[in-house]
Amino acid sequence: MGKDMDVFAGIDWGGDAHQICVLDADGTRLQQRRVTHDVPGLLALDRALDHYPGVAIAIERSEGLLVEHLLAAGRRVFCVSPKISARARERYRLANTKSDAFDAFVLADTLRHEHAHWRPLATGSRLWHELRAVSRDRDRILLAQHAAESRLRATLEAYHPAPLHLFSTLDRDISLAFITDYPTPEAASRVGQARMGRFLTRHGYSGRTPAEVLVERLRPHLLSASPGTVAGKTLAASVFTEQLALLTTHLRAYDRRLDQLLAQHPDASVLFSFPGLGPVTAATLIAEMGEDRARFPSPGVLLAEAGLAPVTRASGRTRQVRFRYAANRRMRHAIDWWTWVAVREDPWSAHLYEQARAAGQGKYRALRGIGTRWTRVLWRCWHTRMPYQPDEHTTRHDYLRQIDQAA
Repeated sequence: MGKDMDVFAGIDWGGDAHQICVLDADGTRLQQRRVTHDVPGLLALDRALDHYPGVAIAIERSEGLLVEHLLAAGRRVFCVSPKISARARERYRLANTKSDAFDAFVLADTLRHEHAHWRPLATGSRLWHELRAVSRDRDRILLAQHAAESRLRATLEAYHPAPLHLFSTLDRDISLAFITDYPTPEAASRVGQARMGRFLTRHGYSGRTPAEVLVERLRPHLLSASPGTVAGKTLAASVFTEQLALLTTHLRAYDRRLDQLLAQHPDASVLFSFPGLGPVTAATLIAEMGEDRARFPSPGVLLAEAGLAPVTRASGRTRQVRFRYAANRRMRHAIDWWTWVAVREDPWSAHLYEQARAAGQGKYRALRGIGTRWTRVLWRCWHTRMPYQPDEHTTRHDYLRQIDQAA
């Protein structure tokens, strides 16, 4: 790598302070110090690293204020897996000892030996950074929404199960409105066809189920607990209903922002050209794949990152092919969802799924196989920056042509 890689630094990051170790090409320790995680501390870190132009930095994370500060300063930052650094400690000490200073040294020295095989973090555009932040934070909102829905469902099952049987899902606005207007079994028991009709009109119900059918669904489930339990659980139901409504509103705001960001990103048109790939999945893939095409020089690298490439363990006469657990879970989940939707919407994907199931494969193994095929096609289109062309996808085109001829 030349003179630019003559100095290597390792940073053991922390919440309040960071430990830095700087080595030269021979492994001689040039500097070791501790800086605080505040403005003076990061300024001191910059001054320490400015003495070594072109320094390569190893750290056990790929995001956060410290990493973004280093990237904004033009530093070359290498993300080292905590598993790698944990194994690397055994190269220096057999005893299970650990300290921040020693961890920083291990990171720096490991980078000194292995930098030729690693690739530094790419900076990415401002649009990509915002898209990644919104996409990942949306996942956190979604998890919180699911947790609030589970708490509300458990509360209703304990004293007032009737609202759970009215509408398709509990997080719908109309479901939450019913719990708010009729929070107890006694209040819900007074709902007849006329009152249900007025309730639906008042809340702008857009479903196709008439009021009389909803009343018929309601009546068999008007179970009630003791008066004390009903009084106590009514407060919990009110609180959890407000939480769920708020989180649902936040989720819609994130979806709108994702739509706005995708409309500006040049890679969105490539992903939207694939069958079964919607806005949330497209945003997740763009956020996790990044914009640096050199990060995935071959389809196999992308498949390994997404957890679609199996892991082979061979020793002597034993050979095992196992599921890959070490992967980008967000990307894996996005491709799984994309594949599941494609199986329902795309005839070729549905045909492959039926073939795999008929051959004895399990549901998720069959979906991973289809996801692997689509990811290879995605890699090609992503690298060439060209939308997916169904007519140029030979196997899919031949299958659809056979279907047309048979019809």
